[in-house]
Amino acid sequence: MSASTTDQLPVVVVGAGPVGLVAAAHLVGRGLQPLVLEAGPSAGTAVRDWAHVRLFSTWAEITDPAAEKLLAPTGWTRPDGTTYPTGGDWAERYLQPLADVLADKVRYGATVTGVARAGRDRIVDSGREEQPFTVHVRTADGREERVTARAVVDASGTWSTPGPLGANGLPALGEKTAADRVSYRVPDLKDPAVRARYAGRRTAVVGSGASAFTALAYLADLAKEEAGTHAVWILRRGIGAGTYGGGETDQLPARGALGLRARDAVESGYASAVTGFRTETVERDGGRLVLVAEDGRRLDAVDEVIVLTGFRPDLSFLSEVRLGLDERLQAPTALAPLIDPNVHSCGTVHPHGVKELSHPEQGVYLVGMKSYGRAPTFLAMTGYEQVRSIAAAIAGDQEAAGRVELTLPETGVCGGAGLFDEPENAEQSGGCCSAPTTLQIGIGAPASSGGC
Repeated sequence: MSASTTDQLPVVVVGAGPVGLVAAAHLVGRGLQPLVLEAGPSAGTAVRDWAHVRLFSTWAEITDPAAEKLLAPTGWTRPDGTTYPTGGDWAERYLQPLADVLADKVRYGATVTGVARAGRDRIVDSGREEQPFTVHVRTADGREERVTARAVVDASGTWSTPGPLGANGLPALGEKTAADRVSYRVPDLKDPAVRARYAGRRTAVVGSGASAFTALAYLADLAKEEAGTHAVWILRRGIGAGTYGGGETDQLPARGALGLRARDAVESGYASAVTGFRTETVERDGGRLVLVAEDGRRLDAVDEVIVLTGFRPDLSFLSEVRLGLDERLQAPTALAPLIDPNVHSCGTVHPHGVKELSHPEQGVYLVGMKSYGRAPTFLAMTGYEQVRSIAAAIAGDQEAAGRVELTLPETGVCGGAGLFDEPENAEQSGGCCSAPTTLQIGIGAPASSGGC
């Protein structure tokens, strides 16, 4: 197929989440034809899974100019930029309207099962770059289709692949068979069925980030109303000065307040902390679960386990394209040094674009949360800058692709594996990572924002 013919093909965008939809908006702005393939039934399917949770970022920090330009003719106006939306607000008031404007450029119920060069598996060199991409899709009714594309922008995120309970990165022994008592999401305790699952029960919360703080705060509130409710907070490292985040010094007040609520849950007795506990086995004890650590320690039985140990990218459908990924983070090799939690506690992640996100396979890009691999922190504005640059590159505007059009405040990657799991470093791990655009999710918002 000639280059001129390939140029007439659509750019396939995988995922109709925030970054995927903004990628489509930038492609439209460049006169290119996007085709967004979304596995779920609506825009922001993953975001809707945490609809009950409030972002740490304000409306002004989670919308994009190219998207707003498309929305403006519909009469859409951005909500008060100083307020903090929930995931549900974000999906209903921004993501779905943007998808609706894109109309038939977005297909729902379309799961991408494979990406390859047409007629070439990953081994073949000959004529490879002249071939378009073939994207294999499974529809909601089980049919299989192929879409031919000039480029593929994978914005599918990491939400579908949460980290396991096992401290070695693999499921703990017995974790899968205990699936009926294990959750990998922050519970929505306003849902009567979910509330009944945890009320009056003993729940283990595994993890040390914002999601774990959220679960602890929720369960502490429940414990105040339902006798017998208790949380056991399991940390793989010790408790130090930075365990609860930046607190009152955090530049994200909502995140700082959340850490303080988690600390209050422990100090008030609604939760107890178990440190240096690396889960190896989950055992059944009648209708309850016993967690066993690598060092042989056994916890008292719990009724439920909430695992909040981060996320990882699903690379299975990209097995026939040539990706250049860091061996630790599974992030693009040029990006990984900027976000590696083994190195950075609280550094600055500079805006980046097509240069840092390119792979040996030209025309394939991992963007958004997926571009960060297993790194724990991501910025909305960073994702928007990524796809602005990539859209410019696909359109042939290399000057714009290489230009930085975003100034980020200091942020960073906190916690993670390696260095920060060592007890002697607990005091140094800090909670200073802070940027108004952080897409970590928690509860509440500063009183001045009017958030709930």
